[in-house]
Amino acid sequence: MSESIYAMKPGFLHARADRVCRAVFGDKVYVRGLIEASNSCMRDCLYCGIRHGNKKIARYSLGDGEILASVSAGFAAGIRSFVIQGAEDPAFGAERLAALAGKIKSATFGEAALTYSFGTMSRQDYAMLQRAGCDRYLLRFETSDEKLHLKLRFSSLARRLEALEDLASLGFEVGSGFMTGLPGAVEGTMEADVELCRRYGFDMVGIGPFIPHPDTPLAGEQCEGLDPALDACAAVRIALPFANMPATTAAGSIAPDGRERMLACGANVLMPNIGPVDRKKDYELYPGKICLDEDGMKCLGCLGLRVKTIGKNLSMERGDSPAVLKRKKISLEGASPVHPAEAEARP
Repeated sequence: MSESIYAMKPGFLHARADRVCRAVFGDKVYVRGLIEASNSCMRDCLYCGIRHGNKKIARYSLGDGEILASVSAGFAAGIRSFVIQGAEDPAFGAERLAALAGKIKSATFGEAALTYSFGTMSRQDYAMLQRAGCDRYLLRFETSDEKLHLKLRFSSLARRLEALEDLASLGFEVGSGFMTGLPGAVEGTMEADVELCRRYGFDMVGIGPFIPHPDTPLAGEQCEGLDPALDACAAVRIALPFANMPATTAAGSIAPDGRERMLACGANVLMPNIGPVDRKKDYELYPGKICLDEDGMKCLGCLGLRVKTIGKNLSMERGDSPAVLKRKKISLEGASPVHPAEAEARP
């Protein structure tokens, strides 16, 4: 990534990213039905509200029936892409997730795309999920700073990247991403994070601001706000024109129009939580999370109106990454992927 990108004023950077996004995806904002399956985590990441060491949180783990009911409701409403996300919970091992993938594919007649996000696993486990029908996998690296990664996550960045390489080699549509404003990040960290995304060519990239949780060791740290996350989103969009990028819930949690602002900086995905309403409050990665008392299916109308304010429209289709479709030599319906240089040249 050229250093000139980071020297640009935010307004110009954001506008350039929006042009690139619209050149590739048009006015579409893809909907992913999100289900948060478990908050019973075996890891102790310092920034995370559902870390193992947090004794104040009510733990839960959804049954397969609850997950399938949420998927079926979303599918009936027209959603064709689902993200099943959870803590690194031993109750959600590869064998169970593989069996669940088969059930989800059957319930959706093989039409829906399935994304899993359950942390670092072995290559053999990922291969099992891929064979069972899992299309995509999300594994954020959070920071490209090796020392900071080890300090915050008690695990090596190298192992995380190895898992991402395994996923890519197995043919998954691979998602990753990072947080901006992490305590301990030094100057140049964001640029390094963006460069790591570019180097790995991720098909999906999620970016969100660090928000301190009161029941974690980082409770007293400061939140840098939304602006750094918007800049990072724009920079990644320019670096990876064909990646799917969500306007994250974290962005909407620290600014009322945070998701809209991220969509105007290159994001092209929204992920309403369509899981059981009574469990939403317990998947508290950070405080102040929005839409905890709302039925995700009922949020679709509101989201549709929100995206119209920035000249975009919700799309319920699978929304496969253009880069993945190109690799598979499948034409992309409703969009015309272009070379980055061409995208930036368009008005």
